[in-house]
Amino acid sequence: MSIVTIISIITIVVSIMGFRQESLFYKLQLNPFQIIHKKEYYRIVTHALLHADWAHLIINMIVFFSFGEGLLYHFEINFGNSASVIFLLLYVFSIVVSSIYSIIKNKNNSNYNAIGASGAVSAIVFANIFFDPWHKIGLYGIIPVPGILFALIYLAYSYYMGKKSYDNIGHDAHFWGAVFGIIFPILLKPELFQTFLSNLLN
Repeated sequence: MSIVTIISIITIVVSIMGFRQESLFYKLQLNPFQIIHKKEYYRIVTHALLHADWAHLIINMIVFFSFGEGLLYHFEINFGNSASVIFLLLYVFSIVVSSIYSIIKNKNNSNYNAIGASGAVSAIVFANIFFDPWHKIGLYGIIPVPGILFALIYLAYSYYMGKKSYDNIGHDAHFWGAVFGIIFPILLKPELFQTFLSNLLN
């Protein structure tokens, strides 16, 4: 069983439990006030195991599984037997990194809560784009565009919507998760940046 499948199963199980148990949902969600003032640091990670509803869960898991298996393949090529461990590290750290801005911004707002694996899923998608920038990705799930173009549109949109705060979607988490997904492989193996440039120019 791959690490992608294991993460998917854990997320699905905990999300379903959260649907049924309001107390668990409250306990695990990202609440910056509780994190900062009551030192409930586990929330920084556990909120990614929760989802608002079935549609939220299904969409995140479909995207995660689709891109996760592809990324695991790239990790196996570049990191060998450490691929699964590195994938897990990327997933966990991307949850943390994608949450930092929201935690700082809302540290004194006891009413702010966030859930979902979208920040980590964004990191997985963008790490794929890093390794294969011209691979086609469905914009809005329909229009096929090169990954690098999708990345630029996604980052611009997430940044803009994060500033406007029109809705309840965690655009800041999407943005920083995506950025981390690109940076992470370079941190582990700096020479991969040259590979990325070569792939981009070719």
